[in-house]
Amino acid sequence: MSEMTQTKRGVLFDLDGVLLDSEGQYTIFWDQIDKEYPTGIENFATYIKGFHLSHILGYFEGEELRQDIENRLLEFERDTRYVFFPCALDFVRQLHDAGLPMAIVTSSDRKKMMSLYRQHPDFPALFDHIITGDMVVKAKPDPYCYQLGAQMIGVDIKDCIVVEDSRNGLLAGRASGARVVGIATTLDTAAVSELSDLTVATIADLTVGMLLGDE
Repeated sequence: MSEMTQTKRGVLFDLDGVLLDSEGQYTIFWDQIDKEYPTGIENFATYIKGFHLSHILGYFEGEELRQDIENRLLEFERDTRYVFFPCALDFVRQLHDAGLPMAIVTSSDRKKMMSLYRQHPDFPALFDHIITGDMVVKAKPDPYCYQLGAQMIGVDIKDCIVVEDSRNGLLAGRASGARVVGIATTLDTAAVSELSDLTVATIADLTVGMLLGDE
């Protein structure tokens, strides 16, 4: 454990599809929205994964419609039961107990995160910082969010590991200069592997040594 602490490395986790088993629920929600208000974008629900809400709403015309969609999303997130992937929290606790600097870097906004915290009040304390979509000036796939995460945990981005599942998130991680670990929960393994230094099926398949590149 002490050896891990001495590496000066940091870990930057995406949330949905990496720690939270929630992407399927979001796919259903956005598929329904796209059915009601067609965007013309193929596989819209998958295409937008990793985008901040303000970017997503830009695909819909009219302030009234955008506000209605935002309200429906807020209600959806308030009523959602947030379930973590098996072993996800145990893995994070292992890294936390080892003293590795860690941050969550998510496109989700603060309102959604407050709903998560109400269900899992111990979750925020596992991380040094939690960066939400409304804290960044450029959303994924821009690398800004991960560069900000590295800055906030005090670790050079080249010594950080980004753990991601969406194409936009993987692109952001790769462009940031970090080591990228891809989780194939949202995309197929081949698509994730193209943008990752290491690919696993779920976080349950990831060991600390694999994460840090030591095995």
